[in-house]
Amino acid sequence: MRDLVNGFGYLMKGQRWAARHGRWWGFGMIPALITLVGYAAALVALFFWTDDVIAWATPFADDWSSPWLGIFRGALTILFAAGCLFLAVLTFTAVTLLVGQPFYESLSEQVDRSEGGAVPDSGLSIRAELWIGLREAIALLLRVTLWSVLFFALGFIPAVGQTVIPALAFCVTGFFLTEELTSIALLRRGILLKERRRMLHSRRLLALGFGVPLSLLFLVPLVAVFLMPGAVAGATLLVRDLTGENEDAAPQGETAAGPAGAFNGAP
Repeated sequence: MRDLVNGFGYLMKGQRWAARHGRWWGFGMIPALITLVGYAAALVALFFWTDDVIAWATPFADDWSSPWLGIFRGALTILFAAGCLFLAVLTFTAVTLLVGQPFYESLSEQVDRSEGGAVPDSGLSIRAELWIGLREAIALLLRVTLWSVLFFALGFIPAVGQTVIPALAFCVTGFFLTEELTSIALLRRGILLKERRRMLHSRRLLALGFGVPLSLLFLVPLVAVFLMPGAVAGATLLVRDLTGENEDAAPQGETAAGPAGAFNGAP
């Protein structure tokens, strides 16, 4: 239970860090805004054609009498819309991190710098990190798709499908979000996907305490854009807990609030 509270605490600390560093906050919103425009267009188009998609997928029900046809396809429409939102919440973060790799890399480094001690560096080129990020994003998308199909199928179970399954879906979403957001700081430490999963599975409550509240907030339109910089900052602080760095380095005060490193204080 302590890890659950600590996970939520890191989410709040990350948002406070972003609020104190206004330039970094604005800097970190740029990739999220770019991604949001694309997702908004895709979701609007998808939801506009939802009824047609459901009708196309269930031709066997065309001859059903009223009200069963409406009830059946109405339930499928709700499940389909929920599945699309589930995918959008998860993949939004992955795509935003991929689009904003250089932005969030610098932000994460600044968080480590503000906590004192050395700033970890994987030694990989930006090109190599982008390739790894793309490969891992595709792997994540496949996993998310499988989970979405599973939850969609389980949603047909009476009572359980409308209560327990959505709660489980949010837990899975939260864990995946934590996995995505911690990937930047962990990759800078040379920790690849398999080991990252092992670390997070060993601290499941910590990951859920951070990711589940964030997944709920990300359902609110535009909120993801404003919270993304703080989410990356909080994930970096969480990584310092996972790797034991918080015990090894005492904070030495905040450094300059503008972006540094590869971007030379750009904003």
